[in-house]
Amino acid sequence: MNKLTSNEIRQAFLHYFQKHNHQIVPSSSLVPNNDETLLFTNAGMVQFKELFLGKESRSYKRAASVQKCVRAGGKHNDLENVGFTTRHHTFFEMLGNFSFGDYFKREAIQYAWDFLVNVLKLPPERLWITVHNQDKEAEKIWLNEIKVSEKRFARLGDADNFWAMGETGPCGYCSEIYYDHGEKINGGAPGSGKEGDRYVEIWNLVFMEFARDVAGTLTPLPHPSVDTGMGLERIASVLQGVHDNYQTDILAALIQTFARDIAEITTEVANKYMVALRIIADHIRTIAFLIADGVMPSNERRGYVLRRIIRRAERHLRKIPLKPKHEAYLYQLITKLCELMGEAYPELIRTRDLIEKVVAREEIMFRETLDRGLKLFTDALTKLKGTIFPGEIAFQLYDTFGFPIDLTVEMAKERSLMVDMTVFNRCMEEQQARSRDAGKFADAQALKTLAAKFPNTIFVGYEKLQCKSKVLGIIKNQEEVKYLSPQDHGIIILTETPFYAEAGGQVGDQGEIKTSSGCFLVKDTKKQGNVYLHYGEITAGVISVEEQVSAYVNHERLQIAANHTAAHLLQAALRKVLGTHVAQRGSYVDAVRLRFDFAHFEALTQAQLDEVEKIVNNAIAHNLIVTITEMTLAQAEERGAIALFDEKYGEKVRVVDVNGESMELCGGTHVHNTGAIGIFKIVAESSIAAGIRRIEAVTGTRVIGWFLKREQDFKAENEAMLDRETLLKQEINQLKNQLAIFRVKEFLTKFVDIKGVKVLIAEMSIDDIKQLRNMIDLLKERCDKAVILMGAIVNNKVQLVAGTKNVSLSAAALVKHVVTKYNGSGGGKPDMAQGGFPDANVFTNALQEAKNWIDANILD
Repeated sequence: MNKLTSNEIRQAFLHYFQKHNHQIVPSSSLVPNNDETLLFTNAGMVQFKELFLGKESRSYKRAASVQKCVRAGGKHNDLENVGFTTRHHTFFEMLGNFSFGDYFKREAIQYAWDFLVNVLKLPPERLWITVHNQDKEAEKIWLNEIKVSEKRFARLGDADNFWAMGETGPCGYCSEIYYDHGEKINGGAPGSGKEGDRYVEIWNLVFMEFARDVAGTLTPLPHPSVDTGMGLERIASVLQGVHDNYQTDILAALIQTFARDIAEITTEVANKYMVALRIIADHIRTIAFLIADGVMPSNERRGYVLRRIIRRAERHLRKIPLKPKHEAYLYQLITKLCELMGEAYPELIRTRDLIEKVVAREEIMFRETLDRGLKLFTDALTKLKGTIFPGEIAFQLYDTFGFPIDLTVEMAKERSLMVDMTVFNRCMEEQQARSRDAGKFADAQALKTLAAKFPNTIFVGYEKLQCKSKVLGIIKNQEEVKYLSPQDHGIIILTETPFYAEAGGQVGDQGEIKTSSGCFLVKDTKKQGNVYLHYGEITAGVISVEEQVSAYVNHERLQIAANHTAAHLLQAALRKVLGTHVAQRGSYVDAVRLRFDFAHFEALTQAQLDEVEKIVNNAIAHNLIVTITEMTLAQAEERGAIALFDEKYGEKVRVVDVNGESMELCGGTHVHNTGAIGIFKIVAESSIAAGIRRIEAVTGTRVIGWFLKREQDFKAENEAMLDRETLLKQEINQLKNQLAIFRVKEFLTKFVDIKGVKVLIAEMSIDDIKQLRNMIDLLKERCDKAVILMGAIVNNKVQLVAGTKNVSLSAAALVKHVVTKYNGSGGGKPDMAQGGFPDANVFTNALQEAKNWIDANILD
């Protein structure tokens, strides 16, 4: 038996099937393309679904792959078992070989046996085989040709050895290969019904030979196919002689990486925390690969599952006595994971910084609420009577503290308690958003089943915006119908269509489908697989199945094409300005504007935004030619074309090349020359998630509209500011008047009586000399006889104002005497005068000089 590493097993598998004329197909994204019924890619056959269904064709009829898979949500969910068994994972790798109407049972069985026995050198006496009890063909091949012993052979029923893609559709018998780990481990042979881990299934060979209808009738397929799957972790445990997937090279290395930080690393301690160690090692792979494939933590669907996994790992991490204590720890394992798996999956290396930042941020966010949530959980335990944990508290933990329900269930289970799920679910019904998502999920499955009945739609929209066609089918209220009447809403399926179906961020086309007497207003276009669905309503007449129609796309498509090409130029500019780590994480393109989401760690500066804008507009001004070419995926990758993170590509791809400025794989519509875009303007830049930024922009005449709107907004803002300024001035004047009244009362207490005349010499803090004159006028009103001189320093110069009432002393003479002495000037009338001088340092001396002059010249 060859003791191979996981990397060596991958290479050996692919090399073997490449020698046997299989096309080696790279792993697809964990985000399934065009399949809203599936949360994650959970098997190797997912990327080949359309091939098995006969809705897609490729140049090859046999393939092999190593597919990254996640089973942590929906129908296939191993999350709760992870850590508590040696074989369950949320992330795993599936080795698979496939035949699409080429070879069948004999070759599939021979390949599997040859690879296991002659390449991996597994002892034949350790291999056990199961087949379906009705599959006599497979039975004869195993017993008569491969010569497997009857002692290691079992015939089982549908529950074990029958596979189906769904309730209807392709299905067939399967044959499973088990490995016997030996008598030292408990467990019964396959088919014995005895539990245990001695016999472990390592490879499943599925023979798709029937089509099952709604009545359950099985009809032989004209081109039977093969789908096989062998878990890399399981075969690695066999070859590495460990019987525990978590002791295989990759998972063991991850555990050892953070086990070094356990306070007291002893066998006893390691065993005590083994469940937590397994969970963290498993979950960090799932977390990293999901983020690398564009999934971000959120409260919806895939993002919600990712957040659950991060929080479950964080909760178990808290159980382990790590040293030193870190505010965030999980993200530190990404470096080791990249070392272990980065060669096989380079997307980990490309997105490493993003993964680390997202994980660290989620850890810190959750730790802020974890302690409070645990306190609520503990407090509830002290009041608990019986073994049922309150559903209301479980919901509060979910709703307020972000505890996924399975986390609460797990904590309760550790204390031999059960959560009252009836009450929890009743509380959950109030979460309308989640209910809507569930409804959409079910509707998507029903629609997919209906659409699967129709042949692929021929799309002619790249070349023209209208065409003749025929109605193949009509769907109304999730049911197939024969016609639509006036004001009916529904879906029309055509033989061929010029309408672009929503994909790659570009919105579905709108327009009209017409007959001689009927009109269907197309409001949106989507697709299931390669069947185009035209959503809308009848505005005139009746449209029926089998009718000849004319299809017309709205001319808004031209502006959509301009925005789509601009989005490509935007990505190229961002990569020039910010760096090649920039990768698309979502987009939306319609006739009004474009939106582009991308991986980056911080807000763009205004200088960076200006530079990006300049690069895009330069490309537009040079009227670059846009060339669209079909080629193989390998050729596109060799030319350096950029691919979308969540897109599934067939053997042939469209490459959109903007004269070397931008080159992307894209199925959308584009302009022929960049000059058709007109002009490009960024209107917003923001953060939408950890490590994800969003830019919104407009093009063409929309830019003029945007500037006109901004101008109107500025005018409105200016008018509002002027109105506000007037109000503020009024308020200031009112405050000044109130302050003046207050100061008058203050100064009245400071008057000195000289020979029956009220005399005041004082200093004020002012902005304007008018305030001195106003204050003197107010004071004079409250005196019968008065001499007043007030001074202030304004702009580092001394300003003096004097006023008199019912006395022979002249205010002008007083001011002139003082300012002349200090090299200033001034003048005025006998009852009011003003002046000043430049040296503020002698201000106090000037006031004393004024007092002396008044004392000497005042007459009673």
